[in-house]
Amino acid sequence: MTATSRARVLVVEDDEQQRTSLSGMISALGYEADTASDGEEALEKLGAAPVDVIVTDLMMPRVDGFTLLRTLLDRGDLVPAIVLTGFGSIDQAVSVVHDLHAFWFLEKPAQPSVLATLLERAVQHRNLVNETERLHRQLSYQGFLADLVGKSSPMRKVFSLIQQVAPSSASVLITGESGTGKEMVAAAIHRLSPRSANPFVAINCAALPDTLIESELFGHEKGSFTGAVGRHAGCFEQAHRGTLLLDEIGEMRPAMQAKLLRVLEESKVRRLGGGAEIPVDVRVLAATNRPIRQAIDNKSLREDLFYRLNVFHIDLPPLRQRKEDIPDLAEAIIRDLNRKYDCRIAEILPETITRLMNHSWPGNIRELRNVLERAAIVAKEGALLASHLPQSFGNLPEQRPPLTVEGDTRNAIRVEAGKPLSEVEKAYIELTLKCTDNNKRRAASILGISVRTLHNRLAAFAEEENHRTAAAGQGEPNPG
Repeated sequence: MTATSRARVLVVEDDEQQRTSLSGMISALGYEADTASDGEEALEKLGAAPVDVIVTDLMMPRVDGFTLLRTLLDRGDLVPAIVLTGFGSIDQAVSVVHDLHAFWFLEKPAQPSVLATLLERAVQHRNLVNETERLHRQLSYQGFLADLVGKSSPMRKVFSLIQQVAPSSASVLITGESGTGKEMVAAAIHRLSPRSANPFVAINCAALPDTLIESELFGHEKGSFTGAVGRHAGCFEQAHRGTLLLDEIGEMRPAMQAKLLRVLEESKVRRLGGGAEIPVDVRVLAATNRPIRQAIDNKSLREDLFYRLNVFHIDLPPLRQRKEDIPDLAEAIIRDLNRKYDCRIAEILPETITRLMNHSWPGNIRELRNVLERAAIVAKEGALLASHLPQSFGNLPEQRPPLTVEGDTRNAIRVEAGKPLSEVEKAYIELTLKCTDNNKRRAASILGISVRTLHNRLAAFAEEENHRTAAAGQGEPNPG
């Protein structure tokens, strides 16, 4: 008896005669067969003991085959399912194979030779999936998962969360400071999911003006607005049966968030200028560098959208909290840069690593990559020396400006009881800009916000100041 023939098969069929016949046929082929009269009983049995293959009818009482397969897909159970179909319903079975990720379909009455071939291939597929999962777990123990690198305790936790959620279709909210690798986490989730063969589409909500984001997300018809010279499929359509990452979701205006919530709930989009709703099968991941509670409290993120996206939450640690990962990260980045620039950097010297470790990395992994990219271009080959790092490296303030109640206000801000939070925020942002010589990109990185958010904050401060000035002017006595 082979390893394949020892596999366990669950037959789900409401007709007792067909159920018994199929079970006997499968047992005669050398498999261990179990039965369930409908999807509800099947889910109970799957919860008690795993199976290698499911053979299921579609039309059944209580819980039908469609609901059974949808439930398994939603919870990330990758057991291959062979769908039983009667004459005239083959199109429906093929649709289930595509939409619900069934393994294949089998026409009734089942022929022993066809059933034997499908079962053998389904078990081989199951074994391949199990081996792939085992290899991913082994690599994660060594500090690698997809394109992510890290052996530190915080990153091991992130790896574990990715492996838990990837096989499911659940929405994931990824948080963390700017530059921590949120898009890489999203790509890893997609790569380890059943949707990996389909598109991964990422859109940065902060990089698009309000007038274009709806078109980019949902698409538009020709002539729907000035410049719409042709039909355009939006990101949801482009990511059909795949994964869509909405990066910087907190930068999306509230009205747009309401439209997004409707699409997430109904799984349908309507192009700008279009009349028909288009069904979409998309797994949505979202990312933000804003503190979630603060974003909800100041109304920049709708609470109902947050709960819809936050089915599963992954928070990425800043690089300063996982410095033990810097040597491995640096080696991985240099390997990539060698390919990108045709460099031949053979090693990173210990004193170079020491200098990297001593930096506080307010820009996180993005800053680390930028520093190493410049150093690799300078070095070109051989060893990467400390002298290849930027001359100004480490000279800018490496600690975030302190928030204190007393001291020299050239390097701190003074906080008095009763001051509005907006005034404290304004003073902190102004001090950070001063410490970075008004470098807004650097300041935004230190503050953990996007450059666009920083510009919005500064514009809001200026508007408040104008209102105060105008109010003060109205309150002056009329000289006449």
